[in-house]
Amino acid sequence: MPSYKAPLRDIKFLMNELLDAPAELGKIPYYTGNETADADLMGQVLDEAARFVETELVPLNAVGDREGCVRHDDGEVTTPTGFKAAYKKYREAGWTALDADPNYGGQGMPHLVSNVLVELLNSANVAWSMYPGLSHGAYSALHAVGSDELKDLYLPKLVSGEWTGTMCLTEPHAGTDLGIIRTKAKDNGDGTYAVSGTKIFISAGEHDMAENIVHLVLARLEGSPEGTKGISLFLVPKYLPTADGKPGERNGVVCGSLEHKMGINGNATALLNFDGATGYLVGEVNKGMNHMFIMMNAARLGTGLQGLGLGEVAYQNALAYAKDRLQMRHTPRVNPSESADPIIVHPDVRRMLLTGKAYTEAGRAMAMWLALSIDIEHHHPDEAKRKEAGDLVALLTPIAKAFMTDNGFNIAVQSQQVFGGHGYIKEWGMEQFVRDARISQIYEGTNGIQSLDLLGRKVLMDGGKKLQKLAATLQEFVEEHEGDEHIGEYVTQLGKAAQQLGSLTMVIGQKAMNGEGGADEVNAAAVDYLRFFGHVVYGYLWARMAKVAQDKIDAGQDKDGFYLGKVQTARFYFTKLFPEIKTLAATIKAGNGPLAVDDRVFGLEQPLVTA
Repeated sequence: MPSYKAPLRDIKFLMNELLDAPAELGKIPYYTGNETADADLMGQVLDEAARFVETELVPLNAVGDREGCVRHDDGEVTTPTGFKAAYKKYREAGWTALDADPNYGGQGMPHLVSNVLVELLNSANVAWSMYPGLSHGAYSALHAVGSDELKDLYLPKLVSGEWTGTMCLTEPHAGTDLGIIRTKAKDNGDGTYAVSGTKIFISAGEHDMAENIVHLVLARLEGSPEGTKGISLFLVPKYLPTADGKPGERNGVVCGSLEHKMGINGNATALLNFDGATGYLVGEVNKGMNHMFIMMNAARLGTGLQGLGLGEVAYQNALAYAKDRLQMRHTPRVNPSESADPIIVHPDVRRMLLTGKAYTEAGRAMAMWLALSIDIEHHHPDEAKRKEAGDLVALLTPIAKAFMTDNGFNIAVQSQQVFGGHGYIKEWGMEQFVRDARISQIYEGTNGIQSLDLLGRKVLMDGGKKLQKLAATLQEFVEEHEGDEHIGEYVTQLGKAAQQLGSLTMVIGQKAMNGEGGADEVNAAAVDYLRFFGHVVYGYLWARMAKVAQDKIDAGQDKDGFYLGKVQTARFYFTKLFPEIKTLAATIKAGNGPLAVDDRVFGLEQPLVTA
């Protein structure tokens, strides 16, 4: 069975030494007034979170994969053995309320802390973690745009974890293109709506872990415009609440089937049929897409944390195996008394392990940087600070989702490779990490869609203003540390890459304005552009981490070699991984031309695209 230990040493390094989060959070008045969480309190909470996931959730990971969920004839669903009991402990311990508004029963802790909790949950048991994860997204959307009446009734239940939530977007014929959804809503004339339609791929859509499920559903109200401009958001509970807030009459929504999937088998991925189900409007009519994006953006960051979490646990198990597995003889011999040496001494195994370590630790740094920025965006008293933090979060969210999940999947594959043939066998658990990680690149907007969002919406649409703000931050860091004895070389590489990112953006932007083929030029460059951008962000964070670590080493504060590990992993990143940007620059510049092939290349008799 695979093992997992929460990487608390690295988390606390990032929180307290790299980001200086306690000081930053001390400037922010939280829900409860001017009180906020200090380093000791946040550390204690994370220590307890680590204990919970390691003891309660890790043992259930293989169970959930093996058993899956079971749908019964009445549409009810049973989750794998132990899932319901673990959720009860999780809820009763108050984890569902960690960063929620105290006005609805929450603890008001910083988002930074809940962000780390989500990573730990995903490493321990990603399928289980999706049940409370979807609920938190529903809470966020309802808290932001719901009426006082809806918030007073539903938020305390979501915060306590008594009820869970979902997001219902996708339909059999409509995935990314939500403008063509067919689910309808009819005004009943009494403040309620009758919602009818079918939604598919609904994570945690039906289960036995909570007494009620709150579905947030995109639907088109009768008479509304076609396309995304005519979509509204509705709250549709599984059970209609009674006057005293208890689950009452069964609503007109039922699970028609469960998907048989490649991975995340412990999570119920449901097809839901809405047949005149009673729903309640959330927010404004025809503003459903705007409202749902509150939940979707939270889900995209959460999905990035899935990639991070699975990369971490896969790396940990590969590292442990590489220390013990004896194969081949190294020169010079490491263990002459044995028939072979541990495989961790072989350069190619070290390459795979260091790749996992480098991408995971940079991903964690970015995730925590974004989480701290979300705290600033939502709570800082200075409007300019809130705007600056919000722009950073908007710009980097698609990178967090796509770059982190691409890397997470690749880490899982390479960690499996460390095991050789044993990695292909179920008992070691590595093949489950590979299967579970794959979905993170697909749902909540495929990574291709994230690339289009980054380049088209977040960069080009505002004339590069958000990018310029980040570029200024990078330039300030470069100028401050140019010529540094230890990180000067990295800073030089980072500065050149940041400048090249700007020039590539200009090239793509100019192509985008050149006639009918402009959109294709943007689309053709987007995926490689996002990966280039991701390397720039990770390079910035690795240079910062290396600087902090080297200062600790120089001060004689590295008895356990933790800081040395940071310095040497930074060197690996800049010499073995960061140079990928050279290839990416070439493919970005190649543009759409190599893709504009004759359609007969694909076996089509008639061209689909004409000049």
